[in-house]
Amino acid sequence: MIIALGCDHAGYPLKKLLHDWLVKKGHTVLNLGVDTDAVPADYPDCARAAAEAVAAGKAARAVVVCGSGVGATVAANKVPGARACLCHDTFSARQGVEDDDVNILCLGGRVIGSELAYEVAGAWLNAKFSGLDRHQRRKDKVLAIERAYSRRP
Repeated sequence: MIIALGCDHAGYPLKKLLHDWLVKKGHTVLNLGVDTDAVPADYPDCARAAAEAVAAGKAARAVVVCGSGVGATVAANKVPGARACLCHDTFSARQGVEDDDVNILCLGGRVIGSELAYEVAGAWLNAKFSGLDRHQRRKDKVLAIERAYSRRP
């Protein structure tokens, strides 16, 4: 699977570890930066790049890491077609995909350790949208909200 991966300076140490982990798991990583924590970088930039990669079909999913994960989640969800979730536990990561078809995982590099990040990302990557009627109905309602407020037709 092609996974877009981005971070701000606060998320760089965890992003670097996740990059190597994703490659070892057989995924192709679309590195959207940043590649250092020495220079401040703004989370809206990396979140937008990752969300746009998913929305444009350049990546099936994306992982974005900022300090808390909150800012990246807010920013990514502004891009039509992005359904980003902040998860620091495996249940939410799995359920977010199975019930809500989330396509972007946001993590807090200052919140979660590498081993838990691998577990959360693994649960998220292995999950599939259930497509059950109640979940599809709710997803359709979310997409209708997105269309109502989107500048895209």
